[in-house]
Amino acid sequence: MKYEIGPRIRKYREAQNLSQKELAKLIGVSNSRISNWEQGINRPDVDILASICEALKVSPSELLDIRLNPEDMNEHERKVIMAYRTKANLRQAVDILLGIDNDGVN
Repeated sequence: MKYEIGPRIRKYREAQNLSQKELAKLIGVSNSRISNWEQGINRPDVDILASICEALKVSPSELLDIRLNPEDMNEHERKVIMAYRTKANLRQAVDILLGIDNDGVN
């Protein structure tokens, strides 16, 4: 089975002018893992997606090709997102709880 994330990893890696080796070093994996992801042989584990996104300077939704439609969200979800966006302390607490490292990202 081929996974669709591979071509997007390659696209964003090339957009950053990174070699597979450079990306591998940035996220702490082997070159062959990057190659396997890009070829669709396997896909990255969920726990490394944040590192990939940070290295490639893309959001998780861009990397995973997820398009969020506000009309698909319920009122509670909209409130949570707005609170996250407007309250820095809440954002920091949520990031800590979710294990998200946002150093230098606003």
